[in-house]
Amino acid sequence: MLEHHSNDALVEKARLLLRPLLQSLSIRRHHFSDPLFFISTVLHRLLPRNISKLILLDVDLIFKSDISGLFSLFDKFAGGQVIGIARENQPVYRHVFTEYRQRHPDTKIGEPPPEGITGVNSGVLLLDLDKLRCSDAYNSMFQPDHIPGLVRNYSIHANLGDQDFYTLIQLERPELLYLLPCGWNRQLCQWWRMDELKQVFDLFFACEEPVHVFHGNCKTNISSV
Repeated sequence: MLEHHSNDALVEKARLLLRPLLQSLSIRRHHFSDPLFFISTVLHRLLPRNISKLILLDVDLIFKSDISGLFSLFDKFAGGQVIGIARENQPVYRHVFTEYRQRHPDTKIGEPPPEGITGVNSGVLLLDLDKLRCSDAYNSMFQPDHIPGLVRNYSIHANLGDQDFYTLIQLERPELLYLLPCGWNRQLCQWWRMDELKQVFDLFFACEEPVHVFHGNCKTNISSV
């Protein structure tokens, strides 16, 4: 059965739930400051309980495989994993966490894979809504003083909406995330192949797996893939 849900109605309901995130991770007048760019984080509290799983997709994607293959990855979630998301394929969080990395020169945050913590990309997102509703670890992230404390601790300069929140989860509660194979969110943006970051860019950008979904982020042309 097809159900329609008004974006405007969901956003209004979400504003109160999102307040801790918007106060700390939203930059006024920035493109990603609108609550709509954070709404994925609270959909488990907004949508009817008969909706148990959800796939959210950016509009700049081209599928090369049937989406049922993506949905089947829900079966790979371990007991505590509630969100499926791919790692970020650019050194964007190497830049975002510059201050933290300067204070902690031995950190793995902002380092390339396989050992580094790259941050994540929310262009392809799997949400197990049933598990999210029951996860104390996840829902505790919305306590009023929790996100502000993390923002201060990591000196994060947030500007990517829900993606920054999920990256903080990767740092604090990695057991909540199932990392999707890179081929299910093959990001093509190469904006960060510049200056000092070009020395490490290919370490982040590499994906040796079969590509099922191309992601033309930062307005990358994907018409010919």
